[in-house]
Amino acid sequence: MKLSKKGEYALRAMIALSSNYEKGLLQISRISEKEKIPQKFLEQILLDLKKAGLLQSKRGINGGYGLIKPPGEISLAQVIRIIDGPLAPLGCVSTWAHIRCPEEKRCGLQRVMLDVRNAIAKILEGISFEDVCKKTNRKERK
Repeated sequence: MKLSKKGEYALRAMIALSSNYEKGLLQISRISEKEKIPQKFLEQILLDLKKAGLLQSKRGINGGYGLIKPPGEISLAQVIRIIDGPLAPLGCVSTWAHIRCPEEKRCGLQRVMLDVRNAIAKILEGISFEDVCKKTNRKERK
């Protein structure tokens, strides 16, 4: 797994939206400014996340974007998969986009990469945006 710039920006935008959960919608310009994300690029990212069912949007003066469900119910893994695809370093160990390999049954590399995929997935699936916000707020208070 390699996190692209688009993936990083998506995570940062989701953290901003999570921090604002239950306070109303956030305008793209505000997220862009706060997170230092180019606005046009952010628009594409937010549309992808909306199409995937994580965000809602409203047009107009009081419009913007917001989370559809609580930040505690959205994992980092979900967003990374939406934006960058599978977490697995090789297609033959992906559960999300598995690619069959004729050497699968006897390949030592496949077994090692499966362990890598499982470790990455365990961490990223176990961390919600609520968890990240709590860590961010703790750090800001110090």
